[in-house]
Amino acid sequence: MEFTAQEKYEFKRLLEDLRSKSGRGTELISLYIPPDKQVSDVTSQLRDEHGQASNIKSKLTRTNVQSALESVMARLRLIPRPPPNGVAIFVGAVDVGGNKTDMYSKVLEPPDPIVTYRYHCDSSFLLTPLEDMLSEKKTFGLVVLDRREATIGILEGKQIDSLKHLTSSVPGKQRKGGQSSRRFQQLRLIAIHDFYKRIGDSATDAFLPIDRNDLQGILIGGPSPTKEEFVDGQFLHHELQQKILDALDVSYTDESGLHELVEAAQDRLLDLELTQEKLVMRRFMKELVSDKGLASYGEEEVRQNLIMGAVDTLLLSEDLRKTRTFIKCTNASCDCSKEETRTPSSPPLGNCPNCGSQLIITDEVDIIADLSKMADDSGSDVKIVSTDFEEGAQLYRAFGGIAAILRFRTSSV
Repeated sequence: MEFTAQEKYEFKRLLEDLRSKSGRGTELISLYIPPDKQVSDVTSQLRDEHGQASNIKSKLTRTNVQSALESVMARLRLIPRPPPNGVAIFVGAVDVGGNKTDMYSKVLEPPDPIVTYRYHCDSSFLLTPLEDMLSEKKTFGLVVLDRREATIGILEGKQIDSLKHLTSSVPGKQRKGGQSSRRFQQLRLIAIHDFYKRIGDSATDAFLPIDRNDLQGILIGGPSPTKEEFVDGQFLHHELQQKILDALDVSYTDESGLHELVEAAQDRLLDLELTQEKLVMRRFMKELVSDKGLASYGEEEVRQNLIMGAVDTLLLSEDLRKTRTFIKCTNASCDCSKEETRTPSSPPLGNCPNCGSQLIITDEVDIIADLSKMADDSGSDVKIVSTDFEEGAQLYRAFGGIAAILRFRTSSV
C-alpha cells in the first residue's frame, strides 16, 4: 500500500508513541496475527501462556503479564477473524513514572499484510514488522566511475549509502621509457578492462541480492567515454545489465559522486519522495529570493495566508512536535478562552488572567493535522518534508518547520 503524506506522518507518530512505552520487566505483549491465522488457535496459545505465567517469581510481574494476556484475549473475542491485512495488538503495564504503571492497549490493522504470526513478550513492544512497512522499498543501484576510481552505492528511499570504493592500477597516458607506444596502449587497455570487470563484479555482489521487485533500476555516472564503455561492455550480471536506466555525466567518482548522480537523474526519479521533496523545497527557496516573493514562513504568517486562501503548497517538517491547544477558564461565569500552539516543553497553563481561576485544555490537535485540514479546506497541496536531506533540515531549523508557496502576494508576506 502506498501511504499519503498525512498517513505516513500519522503512522510514524503512532510508532513513536509505541516506541516510547516501556515495562519494568518482560510485561509488554506484542501480537501480530496474519489474515489467514485462526483466532481460536491464537486464543488457545494465549491461554497456555497465561498458565505458564503463574510460574513467574515476581508477584507484580506475574500479575501484570496475566492481566495483559487477559486483556488481549478479551480483545480477540471481538475479532471473529483477522481483517484483510491481519491485526497487531500491543498490551501491557507501561511505566508512567513515580513507581507507577498503567495498562496500555492498542489494536490496529497495518497498512500492509502481516506475513508471519508473532507473539512477543518483553520490556518494550516489538515494532520491526511495522517499521519495515513504513520504509521506502524502492531501491536504485548507483555506480560512479572513471579510469582511476569507482564508488558503488544504493539509493533506498531518501537515503544514499556508499557500499564500496575501488581504485585502479591503470597507468597514465604517458608511457615509460623503453616501451613501444603500441605495447603500452595494449597494457593500458587490459588494465582498464580488468578495472571495469572488478567494478562489475563488486556491483553485482552488491545489487544482485536485492529483491528484484525492490530494485527499480541502476544508474551509471562518470565522464565520457568511461561510463559508455562500462555500459556497452556489459560488465554487470545479465539480470542487472537489463536494469540500467541511464548513464549520466558526473564530475566526481567518490561518495560525493553518488549524490551528484542522484541529482543528475531527477527526471528518472520524479516519483520518488526524495526528489519530490527536493523539488518543492527548491521552488520555495527560489520564491523566497525572487522579486515576486511568493513565499511565506513561520506559523502565524502561514496560518493567516491559509485563512485567506493564498497558499498553493503548504510545507511542513515531519519533525514538528507541536499541538494546537484549545484552552478555557474553569470559572463558568468567565468567558476567557484561547488557542495556542504548545510543545512538550511548554510551561504549565497557569491561571486565568481575568479572574485567577484555573485554566484547562479542552482539546488538543497535532499541528500538522491542524494545518493540513486548513490546507485541504482551501484546496492547497500539502507536502510533509523529511529532514533526511539538506533542504529538508533547513526547513526545520531555519523556518521553524512551517512554510508555504503562495498563489499571490498578501499583506502577511
